[in-house]
Amino acid sequence: MGEIILVTGGSRSGKSSFAESIAKKYKNDVLYIATSIPFDEEMKERVKKHRIQRPSHWNTLEAYKDLDIHLKKSKNKKEIVLIDCITLMVSNIMLEENLDWESLNENEAINIEKRIVEQLEKLLDVIKENGSTFIAVTNEVGMGIIPPNRLSRMFGDIAGRVNQKLSKKADRVYFCVSGIPIKIKG
Repeated sequence: MGEIILVTGGSRSGKSSFAESIAKKYKNDVLYIATSIPFDEEMKERVKKHRIQRPSHWNTLEAYKDLDIHLKKSKNKKEIVLIDCITLMVSNIMLEENLDWESLNENEAINIEKRIVEQLEKLLDVIKENGSTFIAVTNEVGMGIIPPNRLSRMFGDIAGRVNQKLSKKADRVYFCVSGIPIKIKG
C-alpha cells in the first residue's frame, strides 16, 4: 500500500509545485485530479498555467466529487494519485446547491459537511484498495481573519476539519511557506 502525503499552505505558497515534484519522482504512472471549475477568465488562465507546468504524459481527471467511482475504473488505477485541491472540492460541493447560507439551519449545515466528509472517506477507501500513493494539496484557510459572512466562515470551518481528518491519516504532511516546504509530520 502507498502512503498518504498532505501538502498544505496558503495561496501562492508553492504547494502545488511541491506536490507535483513529489509525483514526478514516480515517472509515468500518475493520475492528476483537477478539482477546479474554471467559471471565469481568471480561473481559466490559472487552469491553463497548471496544465502547462505538469508533465503532458500524466493522466488527468477533471472532477471534484464521486472520485471513488472514477478511481475504480482500470484506466485510473495509478501508482500515484495527486489531487489539487481538496479545498476546491469542498467549496464546489458546498456551492452545488443554491442555498441561502445566511439563514441555513444547523441540520442543513451538518448535512453538507457530512456529504463532503463522505466523499473524502470514499476517496481514501479506494486509494487504499488500489494501493496508490495519494498526494493531496489543500489550502490552510484558518490563519487569517474571521470572515464577516456565514458562507465564508462555514467554508473555513469545514475545510479546517477536513484538513484535520486528512492530516491524521497522512503518513507525511508538508506546510509550504513562500515556496519552501516544511515537513511537519512523518
